[in-house]
Amino acid sequence: MIFKQSCGNLGRIQGVADMRAASEAGTGIARTLSVALAALLAFSQAPARAEEAPAATESGVVIRKAAVDVANEPVVTPDASNGAAPTVDAPAPPAEPAPAAEGPPAPVAPSEPLPAAVYARLNDTAPLLQRLTGKEREAIQAFYALGNFKPIWIENRAFTAAANAAIARLREAGEDGLDPNAYPVPVVGKLSRPDTDAEIAEADLKLSAALALYARDARGGRVNPAAISRLITPTLDLPPADTVLTRLAASGSGAGDVLQSYNPRQPGYLALKKRLAGLRAGRTQGAPSVKLPDGPVLKLGMSDPRVPLLRSRFGLDASAAGTLDSAPGEADAYDRAVADAVKNFQRSRGLPANGTLTRATVAALASSSVPKTSASEADILVNMERWRWLPPELGPNYVFVNVPEFKLKVFRDGQVRDETRVIVGKPTSPTPTFSGMMEYAVVNPSWYVPPSILKQMLASGRTAGFEVVRRGGNISLRQPPGERNALGFIKFMFPNQHAVYLHDTPNRSLFSASTRAFSHGCVRVDDPFRFADAVLPSWTQERLKKLIGKGERTLRLPEKLPVHLAYFTAEVDDLGSYRTLPDLYGYDGPMKVALGLAARSEAVAKAPAKEKRASAEAARSAPRQAVAREAVRSERRTAPRRSSDMFGEPESAPTYAYPPRSYW
Repeated sequence: MIFKQSCGNLGRIQGVADMRAASEAGTGIARTLSVALAALLAFSQAPARAEEAPAATESGVVIRKAAVDVANEPVVTPDASNGAAPTVDAPAPPAEPAPAAEGPPAPVAPSEPLPAAVYARLNDTAPLLQRLTGKEREAIQAFYALGNFKPIWIENRAFTAAANAAIARLREAGEDGLDPNAYPVPVVGKLSRPDTDAEIAEADLKLSAALALYARDARGGRVNPAAISRLITPTLDLPPADTVLTRLAASGSGAGDVLQSYNPRQPGYLALKKRLAGLRAGRTQGAPSVKLPDGPVLKLGMSDPRVPLLRSRFGLDASAAGTLDSAPGEADAYDRAVADAVKNFQRSRGLPANGTLTRATVAALASSSVPKTSASEADILVNMERWRWLPPELGPNYVFVNVPEFKLKVFRDGQVRDETRVIVGKPTSPTPTFSGMMEYAVVNPSWYVPPSILKQMLASGRTAGFEVVRRGGNISLRQPPGERNALGFIKFMFPNQHAVYLHDTPNRSLFSASTRAFSHGCVRVDDPFRFADAVLPSWTQERLKKLIGKGERTLRLPEKLPVHLAYFTAEVDDLGSYRTLPDLYGYDGPMKVALGLAARSEAVAKAPAKEKRASAEAARSAPRQAVAREAVRSERRTAPRRSSDMFGEPESAPTYAYPPRSYW
């Protein structure tokens, strides 16, 4: 049976062996296909022995070797004629080493004209779409190779039902805050002559590229979160292009719904989507255009024969009216009224709003496209994009912290079980944005002073209540458990790269502030024992409080609990009311620029001061620190009195405007 299977595999790859001569022509074929063929070749040539074991790997293919090398074993020959002891022949000389196996040959072009055209276009280096990555293109190549390079979306020179359904969803991409222009739909059968095989191949492949790109963008691939902040570290679930195309091609007329399913489905996202539709319902779908003749750049006070066209475009009078102090203006005069109208137009199209008639402004005037997205729309689109950074499924039970809202919610079976106020990171030490899994809680935790502030405490001599300990060969300060411990009575751990967590705090008065951004990154929880009651199913508040003062104790959750630290500055609340929240860390501006919703010059981000610093400012550090110290003194005079910070900043220790972020 094994022999027959091996022969069958050899037969299937026999045709591949004939393709070696065309390997140079097929350099664009995907590595995925090459590895698959190599695996098949290795399997068919391997000895079919039960005792074989993996010996080495190369290019991901396991190469097996027999456990007993029979060829090099001594041969024992019994002497039956005289009953003498058997003689031992010398082992056979080692065989000549086999030449190194070459990689699997690339397939040759199919013989049929249309698949041959698809094959040729895939091996052309010209991009299918500018934003398509090399990895996605390879996945598309592998997908077509499995179908012998036949078109997927076009049959009898017309789009299939699956293609038409998917195209309809691409054209409605704006409903989900995506840009329909980013997913161009190719044209088939609209020419005065029949489409050539090359044109059909181009259309089929470009539709595949647009569909793969839409799915990637819908799952959060439009913006690189690290470009906004290094503290935004979601785990993106970007679907492979070949997986997307396989699902869509098999869905028939339901391909549009499958493509739509890559967008978020959480109630918060759907509420923003509905709000966006309402804002756009009354928008003008176009604006009158005017094509101006070539001419110089116009500034206030100049005259030009094109000005009357501008006056007509903006509904201005044919000339400026006269006053008691001045005569009526000339129709050709580029006066204040015309300059202001041009400035407003520039602002609506995302151009530098300076009132100067530039070439870019002339080009925009010639277009009848929809005006620039309003500020309200931009806020919604930014926050819809942030929903794409969360997992597709938040889970039936999870903890959700919205940092700008200073609020934590506990969900059980998809419903809010409890919510509470929290304290989050300062703008100079933001709370990270990511999802993790809570594994355990620690009652009566100790706190070890991080190196970032250890020197401050040692220099100031304010180490009362701390113990000097060795940790990994280094000296550190340890604050024992107790009511003045910086972490309070309990902390909740979800291991992550940022080393942040949820915990109690002895500084209860800080929860009365409306803007609760006081920490170095961790999230302090108001009434942590009530929170523990909600996340630890086997522990009640009363039972937990009995552990206070009895030594450090770790309580493991029976099941890991998802924790989502999110950053939303616009939302629709439970009552259906739309509201915006302060952009605490200045992330909205860079997000609008990245999404093409604002010009870089107009998106002045209120980024954390630490990220704004430049080496050129070193010479001005002294006056800046003086201003920072005065700001800190002012904050201390107005802020509630507090004891040690959760990261061990004693109230008497110096506070720096730009604290180091070694661990948090």
